[in-house]
Amino acid sequence: MEIVESSVHDAARQHADEAALAALVDQYASTLYRVAFSVSRNQQDAEDAVQEAFLRVLRHRETLGEIRDHRVWLVRIVWNIVLDRKRRAKTRPETDDIADLARVLPATGLTAEQRAAALQHHARVLACVEQLPSREREVMLLSAFEELSSVEIAAVLGVTESSVRSRLFRARNQMAELLQHKRSTP
Repeated sequence: MEIVESSVHDAARQHADEAALAALVDQYASTLYRVAFSVSRNQQDAEDAVQEAFLRVLRHRETLGEIRDHRVWLVRIVWNIVLDRKRRAKTRPETDDIADLARVLPATGLTAEQRAAALQHHARVLACVEQLPSREREVMLLSAFEELSSVEIAAVLGVTESSVRSRLFRARNQMAELLQHKRSTP
């Protein structure tokens, strides 16, 4: 009788684990894609990173209930995956393909000209972000593009909140200078 009860309990637990994982995928897949894309700038690499992140989650599904903030935890996983891949593939050039940018920007009823202008502006902003030093670029991507708080960014990067705030301050100042320079240069 104990074996049957144990099997039923295990099956119910497995079903609950699968439901929790499916809920995480539904809730965070697009956020993780945006994080991965903001770093990799490549659609396929971003999709692969998100898939790998969820495979890692699957391996640790027993501990999902112990995690306090799933969003920060998942962003940190995908962030580390993308950075690890970038370090391993330093020789591979990044792409700023406008078609990839179009997939990231939401369609909000803009005319073709407005959408093209928005894509061009987005590309200019991303080009400026790429010019930032790596520490400032990291916090800018997580703050501006993913709208994470200082506390969440600190958790993702493994630094103090005050470090995040100072990096973000420097990043914003540098971005303002870079964007002003781009506007004044034809």
